[in-house]
Amino acid sequence: MPVRPKTSLKPGRPKGYSSLDAGIAKAFGEAARGRRLEAGISQEALALETGIERSYISRLERGLSQPTLLALLKLAKGLGCESGELLAPVEKIFKRRR
Repeated sequence: MPVRPKTSLKPGRPKGYSSLDAGIAKAFGEAARGRRLEAGISQEALALETGIERSYISRLERGLSQPTLLALLKLAKGLGCESGELLAPVEKIFKRRR
Protein backbone atom coordinates (compact mmCIF):
# COMPACT_ATOMS: atom_id res chain seq x y z
CA MET A 1 0.00 0.00 0.00
CA PRO A 2 1.42 3.43 -0.94
CA VAL A 3 2.37 5.75 1.88
CA ARG A 4 1.17 9.32 1.71
CA PRO A 5 3.91 11.88 1.95
CA LYS A 6 3.64 14.14 4.95
CA THR A 7 2.60 17.65 4.06
CA SER A 8 2.94 20.88 5.92
CA LEU A 9 -0.70 21.86 5.34
CA LYS A 10 -2.46 23.07 8.44
CA PRO A 11 -6.18 22.68 9.02
CA GLY A 12 -8.45 25.69 8.78
CA ARG A 13 -8.31 28.93 6.84
CA PRO A 14 -5.02 30.46 5.78
CA LYS A 15 -3.86 33.29 8.02
CA GLY A 16 -5.58 36.56 7.16
CA TYR A 17 -8.36 34.89 5.13
CA SER A 18 -12.02 35.53 5.88
CA SER A 19 -14.99 33.72 4.41
CA LEU A 20 -17.21 36.77 4.97
CA ASP A 21 -18.11 38.50 1.71
CA ALA A 22 -19.42 41.90 2.79
CA GLY A 23 -21.51 42.50 -0.35
CA ILE A 24 -23.17 39.10 -0.19
CA ALA A 25 -23.76 39.38 3.57
CA LYS A 26 -25.30 42.83 3.17
CA ALA A 27 -27.63 41.63 0.37
CA PHE A 28 -28.79 38.70 2.49
CA GLY A 29 -29.32 40.99 5.48
CA GLU A 30 -31.45 43.38 3.45
CA ALA A 31 -33.57 40.50 2.12
CA ALA A 32 -34.04 39.03 5.60
CA ARG A 33 -34.87 42.39 7.19
CA GLY A 34 -37.31 43.25 4.41
CA ARG A 35 -39.10 39.93 4.80
CA ARG A 36 -39.23 40.32 8.60
CA LEU A 37 -40.64 43.84 8.38
CA GLU A 38 -43.24 42.73 5.79
CA ALA A 39 -44.33 40.04 8.23
CA GLY A 40 -44.53 42.60 11.04
CA ILE A 41 -42.24 40.56 13.30
CA SER A 42 -39.68 42.04 15.67
CA GLN A 43 -36.19 40.61 15.92
CA GLU A 44 -37.05 39.41 19.42
CA ALA A 45 -40.18 37.58 18.24
CA LEU A 46 -38.25 36.02 15.35
CA ALA A 47 -35.54 34.91 17.76
CA LEU A 48 -38.10 33.23 20.01
CA GLU A 49 -39.81 31.59 17.01
CA THR A 50 -36.60 30.25 15.46
CA GLY A 51 -34.39 29.57 18.46
CA ILE A 52 -31.72 31.87 17.01
CA GLU A 53 -30.12 34.51 19.24
CA ARG A 54 -31.56 37.98 18.63
CA SER A 55 -28.06 39.43 18.45
CA TYR A 56 -27.18 36.97 15.65
CA ILE A 57 -30.31 37.99 13.73
CA SER A 58 -29.23 41.61 14.15
CA ARG A 59 -25.72 40.84 12.85
CA LEU A 60 -27.21 39.00 9.87
CA GLU A 61 -29.53 41.88 9.01
CA ARG A 62 -26.68 44.39 9.23
CA GLY A 63 -24.47 42.27 6.97
CA LEU A 64 -21.89 41.61 9.66
CA SER A 65 -22.35 37.82 9.54
CA GLN A 66 -23.36 35.22 6.99
CA PRO A 67 -25.92 32.58 7.97
CA THR A 68 -25.16 28.92 8.32
CA LEU A 69 -27.38 26.57 6.35
CA LEU A 70 -29.33 25.65 9.48
CA ALA A 71 -29.82 29.32 10.40
CA LEU A 72 -31.06 30.05 6.87
CA LEU A 73 -33.61 27.24 7.07
CA LYS A 74 -34.79 28.33 10.54
CA LEU A 75 -35.11 31.96 9.44
CA ALA A 76 -37.13 31.03 6.37
CA LYS A 77 -39.47 28.87 8.43
CA GLY A 78 -39.86 31.61 11.07
CA LEU A 79 -40.61 34.17 8.36
CA GLY A 80 -43.09 31.89 6.61
CA CYS A 81 -41.21 31.71 3.34
CA GLU A 82 -38.93 29.42 1.38
CA SER A 83 -35.19 29.75 1.86
CA GLY A 84 -34.90 30.43 -1.87
CA GLU A 85 -36.91 33.62 -1.43
CA LEU A 86 -34.27 34.93 0.97
CA LEU A 87 -31.46 33.83 -1.32
CA ALA A 88 -32.86 35.04 -4.67
CA PRO A 89 -31.61 38.65 -4.39
CA VAL A 90 -28.26 37.41 -3.08
CA GLU A 91 -27.89 34.96 -5.95
CA LYS A 92 -28.49 37.73 -8.52
CA ILE A 93 -25.67 39.79 -7.01
CA PHE A 94 -23.39 36.78 -6.85
CA LYS A 95 -23.98 35.86 -10.50
CA ARG A 96 -23.28 39.42 -11.69
CA ARG A 97 -19.99 39.55 -9.82
CA ARG A 98 -18.47 36.24 -10.83
